[in-house]
Amino acid sequence: MADFVGAIDQGTTSTRFMIFDHGGNEIARHQLEHEQILPRAGWVEHNPTEIWERTRAVIETALTKANLQHSDLAGLGITNQRETTVVWNRRTGRPYHNAIVWQDTRTDAIAAALDRDGRGDVIRRKAGLPPATYFAGGKIQWILENVPGVREAAEAGDAIFGTTDSWLLWNLTGGRDGGVHVTDVTNASRTMLMDLETLDWDDELLSFFDIPRAMLPEIRPSSDPRGYGTTRASGPVGGEVMLTAALGDQQAATVGQVCFEPGQAKNTYGTGNFLLLNTGEELVRSEHGLLTTVCYKFGDAKPVYALEGSIAVTGSAVQWLRDQLGIISGAAQSEALARQVDDNGGVYFVPAFSGLFAPYWRSDARGAIVGLSRYNTNAHLARATLESICYQSRDVVEAMRQDSGVALEVLRVDGGVTANELCMQLQADILGVPVSRPVVAETTALGAAYAAGLATGFWKSTAELESNWQEDARWLPEWDDERREKGYAGWKKAVARTLDWVEI
Repeated sequence: MADFVGAIDQGTTSTRFMIFDHGGNEIARHQLEHEQILPRAGWVEHNPTEIWERTRAVIETALTKANLQHSDLAGLGITNQRETTVVWNRRTGRPYHNAIVWQDTRTDAIAAALDRDGRGDVIRRKAGLPPATYFAGGKIQWILENVPGVREAAEAGDAIFGTTDSWLLWNLTGGRDGGVHVTDVTNASRTMLMDLETLDWDDELLSFFDIPRAMLPEIRPSSDPRGYGTTRASGPVGGEVMLTAALGDQQAATVGQVCFEPGQAKNTYGTGNFLLLNTGEELVRSEHGLLTTVCYKFGDAKPVYALEGSIAVTGSAVQWLRDQLGIISGAAQSEALARQVDDNGGVYFVPAFSGLFAPYWRSDARGAIVGLSRYNTNAHLARATLESICYQSRDVVEAMRQDSGVALEVLRVDGGVTANELCMQLQADILGVPVSRPVVAETTALGAAYAAGLATGFWKSTAELESNWQEDARWLPEWDDERREKGYAGWKKAVARTLDWVEI
């Protein structure tokens, strides 16, 4: 009997393959970064072929490290950066263009036009999303309009679209030789093209972007006992294993954090921050700048929905300190540098590199560092960077409280930035609630594994998964209310300085 489940975690900056046992414990992993392609200001791209090659490599290496083979795996799940858009030729397997990443802002004119003529209200009602550069629909339209030959190929049925889950599923199941073209409800809900109630592509929404329906993958449950297809013996797994789960990365993290009850929330700290609140089978429409999205759908059960606050730049702001400014040599050094000072010295950093996402949705915003005096040092900037991660999360928590009426009692956290102890303490201080990190901090991959294992019977129920969850660390608030509110007021002033910077 197979004793393990595998999960591909295809993220914004890297791809990893992780293997878990029945207790949800990590057995092996391998991870590789891929290139961030920045052709011009506001444009962010990835090479889909490089991502597929990295995926092959991490699967092969992790299996070798653990001395396992395909027959040891009860199932495979995929989790992925969600809105990043790939269009490729189903006959040749070649992408027509680099993948356009969720952070990319080249479609700002498309998004603005949708809001000007009322189509934006239809998108909000049907898809639960505001028209924004973030989502995939505008990116597909841009490729159709700007890459020669793609429109004609799409009309002929040769050019097909997918987020990176679809791209990897297609390649893993045979590519040009019978590869399946599918996605799941969570990824489809990030396109502006799927109706949240029918869980199907909507012809009216497709017409807004002039996208041929034939380009789109079949929408399936996030965890599907029927499977999406099997891996090929010639592929990186080395044999036939059923692919039984796919979830967008933030929904996968929600499953990995076992937030199965309405009112439970998690915050994932990665390239950006993504805070999801489980609203159960109720479709809650936000009045305060949040997204209504599908949280997950397990087999034939009803879909579970969520409110989401998506923040574009958090962990990547620390990466910017390293790569663009050169004031730290690695992410871990940001904590040591920030600890050299007791506060931010009056400095606020709003990293609106690609506009502001939730709850503002302002593509005209750009990054700003405010409050500088000659007294300030690189340590103040490092601390302001960590605080920006936490203040942006507070913005989202405040909006969730207004939308749902639920006051947060504890915040479950995961992702790479949670290794930064100072940042997590700041998060507790700025929110005024405890922050809890689980033993397995990489819950995105774990959630994909859980969904895959539920589909195959490797795990019998969500209750079994809840018993696996264990707390590793907890941070309690140390600031008093006066300091907390004064700091947040300063943050709101700083955000105001970033607006109306770009003319759209």
